[in-house]
Amino acid sequence: MSNQSNLPELPQPAHPNLDSMLLRKFGREVANYFSGSTLNRVSFLRTDNAFLSAAVTHASTSFLLFNNLAPLGHGPFKLAYTSYTDVRPLIGDNPYAKPDEKLIIDYNSSTTAPQLVFLGLDEKTTEPSPLEWTKYKGAPFFALDVTPKGTTAPAASDLITTVKQRGLQFIEGRLNNSLPAAEAAIFSHGKTLIDWNARNPFCAQCGQPTLSVNGGSKRTCPPKDFNLAGAQATVDATPTSPHDRPPCTTRSTLSNLAFPRTDPTIIVAVVSSAGTHILLGRQARWPPNWYSTLAGFVEPAESVEDAIRREVWEEAGVELGRVVLHSTQPWPFPANLMIGAVAQTVPHGEEIRLDHDAELHDARWVPIDEVAHALDVGTSGIGEQAGKGYVEGMLRLPPRTAISNRLLTAVVEGFLGGEKGKI
Repeated sequence: MSNQSNLPELPQPAHPNLDSMLLRKFGREVANYFSGSTLNRVSFLRTDNAFLSAAVTHASTSFLLFNNLAPLGHGPFKLAYTSYTDVRPLIGDNPYAKPDEKLIIDYNSSTTAPQLVFLGLDEKTTEPSPLEWTKYKGAPFFALDVTPKGTTAPAASDLITTVKQRGLQFIEGRLNNSLPAAEAAIFSHGKTLIDWNARNPFCAQCGQPTLSVNGGSKRTCPPKDFNLAGAQATVDATPTSPHDRPPCTTRSTLSNLAFPRTDPTIIVAVVSSAGTHILLGRQARWPPNWYSTLAGFVEPAESVEDAIRREVWEEAGVELGRVVLHSTQPWPFPANLMIGAVAQTVPHGEEIRLDHDAELHDARWVPIDEVAHALDVGTSGIGEQAGKGYVEGMLRLPPRTAISNRLLTAVVEGFLGGEKGKI
């Protein structure tokens, strides 16, 4: 049995049992790991500071803490949440007491504000008294960066000590792919925005410190600053009036906001023109016999289909014909959207050449039956053991929490229209 049995179940697609014309034509929608969040993001309420004030202080609210991007958990298989009472010494009585417009006017870059991100409402909560706001009802969820820094370092360190004394831990590790599907989606959302805010403390145009607004989902470059030094410092400065900051082009355009970054990335299962083999590649740093599907970033002014054809030719020298999109996967390392596809080569376009781009250490055509067997016994994360039944030297592939696995599974199970293993 493969290591797949040790991994969490994948999320269910929306309305999995609903019949429709699209379902009958294209089949069931595929939902990948890190997607399918159970929270309603109610993104239109992020600018409503009255709503955020009610949400952040509500008794049903859950806070997911991140320390150096590691989420708080009971262990690697379950996240742990804290309450408003727990985080109040760090975030204050109400970090949303002022609307964003007032926060911009009162901006002081010498004072550190812990990064807080509103994630959404759990409308299926079992909490007896969830938050009710106009027509919306649910338990609020926030992500909070407790990495000790700046003027809030002492309070953040105290909170870290408190949760560790309860037997909780911050789950280290890059992938966090052992969480239940619903929790993985919450982790993905929170980690992506905490990471983006941490990576963008300064304006890309003028280099001045920026301010987090819209519930942590955007950043802005304020025109004035109460910090007389004009840059972030380690002590609180409280002059009676702010000084004008240097001119910035972001303040003269339509929107003075920076939006979170998402990097579109293609990943593709390439099938030979005869439908008998799948193209797999490996990097030199990977364990022996560990292969995956080919992937790469979409470049500016490039369609997804063009990016797929370009990346496969650059990395493996193989020429593609038809490209069909399969499914997508948010990948919060740090902020990719994996766009999964299945493609087939043109006749006589299957010769592998690795002399265009040195990214791959090796690439080879693998018979579909061998891929099917590897999916059964040879899947694992990098650095993990393969499943029971694996024999050293056999092909190894990514686990089902990776979209690469789902693309290979789709091909093996007849995505191109043939019987399993006989496309």
